[in-house]
Amino acid sequence: MPPYTLTYFAIKGRCGALKILLADNGQQLKENLVTYEEWMKGDIKASCTFGQLPKFQDGDLVLYQSSAMLRHLGRKHAAYGKNDCEASLIDMMNDGVEDLRSKYIKLIYQEYETGKEAFIKDLPNHLKPFEAILAKNKSGFLVGDQISFADYNLFDLLLNLKVLCPTCQESFPALKSFVDKITARPKVKALLECDNFKKLPINGNGKQ
Repeated sequence: MPPYTLTYFAIKGRCGALKILLADNGQQLKENLVTYEEWMKGDIKASCTFGQLPKFQDGDLVLYQSSAMLRHLGRKHAAYGKNDCEASLIDMMNDGVEDLRSKYIKLIYQEYETGKEAFIKDLPNHLKPFEAILAKNKSGFLVGDQISFADYNLFDLLLNLKVLCPTCQESFPALKSFVDKITARPKVKALLECDNFKKLPINGNGKQ
């Protein structure tokens, strides 16, 4: 039996980073896929602490909220820094990633037709802080000299943004190097090239 179980829709959505982190650490994941029809019946929704998926199980531990899942796995798989200071910086970086992800999700689900052009025009302003941080850190990671859960989260979001705007990394060499570096990690590369992962839509409404 895989040590971890994920209950979610058949999309990358909020769980792309989680799957990449687990793959990179050689961990198996059992997936319970929920259809839109099943979700609309309301029983699954009613069973969720905050009325939303994903749901993550590690033995008797049940977690909701994707960032909580990433932090849990970061602690378990040495992806949460080497000390308390690094852990706090990683938390800060992940919150920054989530701020940008929230803007991306709002665009995808609420403003795609009316706001896409403005979002892409403003995207460099949101990417600049990450470019500066990565350019400054010689390791090529956000914090310290080893990969963290925040790196996996940023990597996943950058892959999504590159689909939305293929040229968005062209003026950010550190970001491009970051993406190339993580893509080249053998287990990450294997996941990204896996048919089951590739065929998953990024978002639940088909927009990307």
